[in-house]
Amino acid sequence: MGAELLLYLSGLALLDTLSPAIIGVTLYLLLTDSQNVTARLFAFVFTVFILYFSLGLSMMLGLTYIMDTFSSLFQNKLFSWIIFVIGMILFVASFFITTNKKSAIPIPRTHSIASMVMIGVLTFLIEAGTALPYFAAIGLFITNDMPMIQWLPLLAAYNMMMILPAIVLFLGNKLFKKWITPILVNLHNKLSSSSNSVLSWVMCIVGLILIVNTLDYL
Repeated sequence: MGAELLLYLSGLALLDTLSPAIIGVTLYLLLTDSQNVTARLFAFVFTVFILYFSLGLSMMLGLTYIMDTFSSLFQNKLFSWIIFVIGMILFVASFFITTNKKSAIPIPRTHSIASMVMIGVLTFLIEAGTALPYFAAIGLFITNDMPMIQWLPLLAAYNMMMILPAIVLFLGNKLFKKWITPILVNLHNKLSSSSNSVLSWVMCIVGLILIVNTLDYL
């Protein structure tokens, strides 16, 4: 496992920390629920972590089997060109993402732990289909032929990075609530109206990573 691979994985993990839904729900809880915020927030982020980790684990085991079965397919130029074209499509399409005034951030309607688990499930369903950095990271695990003893802890660490902003915001609010509240309000307002801008940047960067990683094989 080289330093270049770790650099790519770190960059993709940082992109996944920009999840509008995870950060948006966290901000909503911090700004509206001062009594049960700890239990509700951690129920939410733990649900998101478990679902994404399970998705990654399933993909790794399934894709590993596919790679072993069809290894010759993944080593020819045709496959490299397909990945290159996908990267180009993502890169070009990122410039055509329009701003959506309507927020896609799920908002809890009740104050129960069960409601936060459901919001975690909803967040996963909303964003899993467009989790491009996550899928790219799993692709890097597969193409670099990493043994399970290496990719399993990396996958867990990657998913921890995804929920890290929620934990940082929670701790910041606990320690510096008086000073940080106006910043959180401003951030919440911006996220509510600009989730498509985040998607645009993510598509652009993931597209570039796919392009760069396939140039040597074309």
